Amino acid sequence: MAAPSGSRRAVVTRRSLVVGAVGVAAVGALGAAVDLRALPGRSTLYRVLGLDGHAGRIPDVRPVPMRSGSFTSRARRGRRVGWTVAAPTSDHALPVVVALHGYGDDHADLFGHRLGLDRFLAEHVDHGGAPFAIAAVDGGDRYWHRRADGDDPASMVLDEFLPLLARQGLDTGRLGFTGYSMGGYGALHFAGVLGRHRVRVVSALSPALWTTAGDTARGAFDDPTDFAANTVTGRQRALDGIPVRIDCGTGDGFEPAVRTYVDGFTRRPAGGFEAGGHDMAFWRRLAPDHVAFLGRHLTSAT
Repeated sequence: MAAPSGSRRAVVTRRSLVVGAVGVAAVGALGAAVDLRALPGRSTLYRVLGLDGHAGRIPDVRPVPMRSGSFTSRARRGRRVGWTVAAPTSDHALPVVVALHGYGDDHADLFGHRLGLDRFLAEHVDHGGAPFAIAAVDGGDRYWHRRADGDDPASMVLDEFLPLLARQGLDTGRLGFTGYSMGGYGALHFAGVLGRHRVRVVSALSPALWTTAGDTARGAFDDPTDFAANTVTGRQRALDGIPVRIDCGTGDGFEPAVRTYVDGFTRRPAGGFEAGGHDMAFWRRLAPDHVAFLGRHLTSAT
């Protein structure tokens, strides 16, 4: 006699659970036998297997006051670029961190519902952290350095945006840099160019780094000569005297190059490697630590 339909559903469910348990065990055995980081497409694999850790959350607090505007950049060949400054209310000129966005994003992605630095900064100040400003500007997808076509987001930041911030009443003599992905590379690049006499602190979330010109993403550099002139790998000594923090997820495709870069420091940077992908979920998780690191070194006596 056929089993009742309800019993059949129960049998199917139990079988599904058994199959699922076998699958999980197989994944565990695979991870034990194979270095998943060496597999092609490992970022997708880590995400699918749930190996990226928990997602960071933007704190539910009132953001610090923000003001925004735009200007026509001569360095960027007449492009109109937008900017935003997030800054706690203060009777004194605040030090400032220039935050750089990643590829495909713009300055607004550093704030609001994306990365939420305005809210992480508010939480930092609410908990007694020293106040400072965070400023972001549009750099396009040009990897924060001068390109062969004359577009120069580096000069835009250093020669146009920093003077604008000074006119806004910020203390650009106490300057830091941060950024994620392409912007993480940019932060390290700018800090190295300016050196410890201009930059008090730098941090990078999952910086987009490569060890050779042949490995770079299309469009990141004009050619091998451009890569050689602007790579940060091999130039770690340029950051001597500057507090550095670098974090990268173990499921991030940039992790091998970032490890090579970190290993090239005489004094190992703060931060490290933990479960995470190349995404906002990881960057939001690490954002409170980066804001605290930036604030501590930006406002310390020299």
